[in-house]
Amino acid sequence: MFAYGVAGWLLLVGAFGIAVSRNTVRSVVCLTVAQSGSYVLLIAIGYQKGAAAPVFDSTNPPSGNVVDPVVQAMTLTDVVVSATVTALLLSLAIQVAKRHGTSDPDELRALKG
Repeated sequence: MFAYGVAGWLLLVGAFGIAVSRNTVRSVVCLTVAQSGSYVLLIAIGYQKGAAAPVFDSTNPPSGNVVDPVVQAMTLTDVVVSATVTALLLSLAIQVAKRHGTSDPDELRALKG
């Protein structure tokens, strides 16, 4: 139950940071914090108390409960996607700051013309 609260708290803190941020790089960091909530949520969903790791073969069958490996694979996929999105957004934020001389979203709206 505690892990669900931590996941929700990370999501809310990240969303609040995105809403009040006046800097594109800080917004990307807040998005990364919000995405961390999804890691915690996925791991909390797949957790089983007393369950063994999902490593066995035909000669060594599982003796009891086994943790679901699909949830672990989804979490690893989420980490990779998050790192890719973060790198892309940071590179875009740097290019915008270089071209327009600012990273404030309000000042960039004036460029819409």
